[in-house]
Amino acid sequence: MTTTKEIREKETGHLSHELVEAQKRLFELRGQAVTEKLEDPSQLRKTRRAIARMKTILRERTLETERKAQADADAKAKAEAAAARKSAQEALKAAKAEKKKSKKPAAAAK
Repeated sequence: MTTTKEIREKETGHLSHELVEAQKRLFELRGQAVTEKLEDPSQLRKTRRAIARMKTILRERTLETERKAQADADAKAKAEAAAARKSAQEALKAAKAEKKKSKKPAAAAK
């Protein structure tokens, strides 16, 4: 069987294919166990554990992809919020400046 390090080095597509093959192998081993033609009973346990390792690593990769997507979405939302805040502050400053301009001519007329 393969080690965890070897499994991690494989591409996701290749690993998915190997997972399907291991599941087929486990099915065959179970059939042999029922008909008492299984030569090495430890193969059942080894195959189950290999399947579990592959599934674990695939799930880790899925979660990592989701985390990255969420982090990107959070960063984008944060940047948009900062831009909106800056725009609102600039609009407020412009409104204050406009208000000061409109008061000056009225004061000069008196």
